[in-house]
Amino acid sequence: MSEDSDVAIITTKALRKMYGPHLALDDVNLNINAGSIGILGPNGAGKSTFFKCLLGLIGTTSGEGSVLGYDIRTEADTIRSRIGYMPEYNSLDPALFAVDQVRYAGELLGMNSNTAMQRAHEVLEYVGLKDQRYRKIETFSTGMLQATKLACALVHDPDILICDEPTNGLDQRARAFMLQTLQRTVKEGNRSVLMSSHVMDDVQAVCDSIVMIHKGQIVVHRSIDELVNQVDREIEIMVWGGASRMESELSSKGLEARRLGRLIRVKVSGDSTSQKILSAAVDAGVQVRQMKEYEPDLEDIFLLIMERLGTQIKGSSELMTPEHTGGD
Repeated sequence: MSEDSDVAIITTKALRKMYGPHLALDDVNLNINAGSIGILGPNGAGKSTFFKCLLGLIGTTSGEGSVLGYDIRTEADTIRSRIGYMPEYNSLDPALFAVDQVRYAGELLGMNSNTAMQRAHEVLEYVGLKDQRYRKIETFSTGMLQATKLACALVHDPDILICDEPTNGLDQRARAFMLQTLQRTVKEGNRSVLMSSHVMDDVQAVCDSIVMIHKGQIVVHRSIDELVNQVDREIEIMVWGGASRMESELSSKGLEARRLGRLIRVKVSGDSTSQKILSAAVDAGVQVRQMKEYEPDLEDIFLLIMERLGTQIKGSSELMTPEHTGGD
């Protein structure tokens, strides 16, 4: 199935989920279009609850939602047949061969045994486990376990793939392969991926946009490019011989700086910023070993948003710069 990126694949309206007195999702209103979307937020923000509501694994307290046009309250079985879910927790049977585990996942989703077995061989090759198909899962490394979970999520050729912390516990090589596989799923397979991760580099590698959940509310829903453009331009310098003195001199010249050891990032405040930095270095008696424009990444943006959320933010419109609001 090829998705039109301008068509909403997930829609929620005033979606609320309570666990007793605890409000896990607070009137979530979303329209998510096809593509690759990062679902971000601190631990306990409501990300996993959101996924489980979309899949119909838990009931909602109030509000509405649809996935691929199907109602999450009344058509959960159909939704699950169109979605692949790779959970964060270990969902595998250690006593099974990998190929039997993936076949079983397909059968649970309504595939007949022969079709499920054929697809199990195909997806295990896709996730890099062709030569480990007949090994027991109890012998697998963390990377192989994660790849098997991904194979189980892909066995029925879903339209949407939901991945909860897909690179958890992976070494650099396994992590790179997992990210490449998710990228291929979006770009070559024309599938949509919703990916939750605490590793911002991973989200930036796979996703085009982000939805950020904080205390059960959607606080940001924007493309990553838009968010990067909203962060203040900075010049990054590496100094030698007195970073503290340099920091003081920059401040005395009216420049806003943040220090990370010998690295100092200075907010650009006009064409004269570079000249002021060099002048401050002379006055501080320090050497500037390196000076370049700093390119912000998603990690910077996430920390900026979390910082603003922690300083009496009254609404999502205050999270980003005044000319750009952070809502839908």
